[in-house]
Amino acid sequence: MKRRGFLLAASAAILAGPAWAGRPRRKPAPSVAQLFAGAGLGDASLGFAAIDLGSGAVLQAEGAGLALPPASTLKTVTALYALDRLGPQHRFATRVLRDGDTLVLAGGGDPALDTDALAVLAAETARAVGDWRPARFAVWGGALPQVEQIAPGQAAHLAYNPTVSGMILNYNRVYLGWRCEADCTLDLQARGSAQSPRAWTISAGTTPGGGFGHSVAEGREHWQVPRAGLGRSGSRWLPVRRPEAYAGDVFQTLARAQGLPLPAPEVAHVPPAGVEIARLDSAPLTVLLRGMLEHSTNLTAEVVGLAASGAATQEASARAMGAWLAAAGITGAVLADHSGMSAQNRITAQALARLLAALAARAALRPLLKTDPLRGGLGEAAAGHRRHGAPLVQAKTGTLNFVSCLAGYAAAEGREIAFAALMADEPRLAATTGQDWPQGSLSWVKRAKLLQRDLVAASLRDDAAPAALPPEI
Repeated sequence: MKRRGFLLAASAAILAGPAWAGRPRRKPAPSVAQLFAGAGLGDASLGFAAIDLGSGAVLQAEGAGLALPPASTLKTVTALYALDRLGPQHRFATRVLRDGDTLVLAGGGDPALDTDALAVLAAETARAVGDWRPARFAVWGGALPQVEQIAPGQAAHLAYNPTVSGMILNYNRVYLGWRCEADCTLDLQARGSAQSPRAWTISAGTTPGGGFGHSVAEGREHWQVPRAGLGRSGSRWLPVRRPEAYAGDVFQTLARAQGLPLPAPEVAHVPPAGVEIARLDSAPLTVLLRGMLEHSTNLTAEVVGLAASGAATQEASARAMGAWLAAAGITGAVLADHSGMSAQNRITAQALARLLAALAARAALRPLLKTDPLRGGLGEAAAGHRRHGAPLVQAKTGTLNFVSCLAGYAAAEGREIAFAALMADEPRLAATTGQDWPQGSLSWVKRAKLLQRDLVAASLRDDAAPAALPPEI
């Protein structure tokens, strides 16, 4: 008799003995199909796979070969891709160069550069130039391809859908504040913790109805903000569409405060030459990725993906990441970006779970993932914090309209798993493209998150029945 069969038979004999008579048995773990049927997700599709990290066995699988939108769980793939191609200690440099009579601010793609850090660079520049005064001031953002919007199908005014460029400031967002009485006073700032200069290259005004409007004239941006959406006072972030002009404007203000007057910024279209006189390096890639995964920062995902591929466009960069997956034997992915914002992304639960289960992926990714990631949506009901016997869950969430996903790692009862849970009502997703939280989507997502919690818990049970995946897993 095989060891497993022997142990099962022995357990059955013990349970049948007098000492256990009348004691209630533990209910068997519910199947994935049973949990999904009771989740109230309508016509949604489910792809789920859970892999035991000790044995490599597939513990649970349902719809694991379905190609579904991963939403922001795609950022786990992007993180592993960037770590493989760039290395964990990679840093993005923002430099200032003196090129003849021109001062050049050269962005290196640092996705986390903020106003306070730019102020440090301005002070260093002022010290370095001494009495020299440049005749021209240029800003270069060509270290990365420019992407006008991360996801053109999303609403253009959403702060998480900015322009991507090699010159990035404040995640390419500008801070809009307002105070309304008879009329509205609008104020736009490059908001930092210690410094918040006015953003002179961006303006805003109110419109009586309709949605947000955006235009560009002579290098300046203008936002039209619907008056009906403003209370007496408030604030919000808006995306920046001309990042070189924005960063140059702010740097000019910060340099002037250090006693260095600069001419109006120009946008440089060729790589800078000259002598480097000041430099600011980003945090190491691992630190940037930890922030990206915790806050689901779309801009960081696109930046590190573009830097890793070296491709000329967002589409080509996504294809390069897909080719990297395929070379590792991970099939079933069709990628359109690095952030997961595009509804055109597709991956299977079996492909994502298999990638995460790899030893190298586990070592690189687990320290970067957020613990108890469902807590923000479910509160104490998330039960992924390892208190009171609950599992420890380290994972990445992902959400689009009528799409909810969770992928990562979980541990309990002496078992550790890698898992991917992808849920999507694709007809409703297609019907609500460009809408921000359409009717019914919030309650749908909450039900999906409850299902994700239950799927993970069921997979960690020691009586979870092993499942079979298609041959390619």
